[in-house]
Amino acid sequence: MKLENTDIIVAPIITEKSTDLKEKERLLCFKVHRDANKIMIKKAVQELFKVKIQWVRIMNYDGKKKRFGRFTGKRSDWKKAYVKLKPDEKMIEYFEVV
Repeated sequence: MKLENTDIIVAPIITEKSTDLKEKERLLCFKVHRDANKIMIKKAVQELFKVKIQWVRIMNYDGKKKRFGRFTGKRSDWKKAYVKLKPDEKMIEYFEVV
C-alpha cells in the first residue's frame, strides 16, 4: 500500500506536554499512520511544512480495552512521532498550513 504524504500525518498532538516540548526543545508531536516508518514521516513533514528535520522518534501505542455495559471493546492501536527540527529552521505553526 502506497501512502501519500497527507495520509502519513494524521494530526498534530496538541497537549500541555507537546506544547512545552515545542517551545523549549523544538520538538513537534504528531499522530501518524500505523504503517509509516521514520523515513516516510521525515519526508512527509519536510514536504508539508517546508522545513528540515534533524531526527524522528516513533512510539507505538496499543488501544485500551473498554467496557460498554456488559460488552467489551477495544480502541484502535495508534502511532506517535516526535520530530526534531534543525536549529536554524523556523518553528511550525500548525494553523498556518493550508
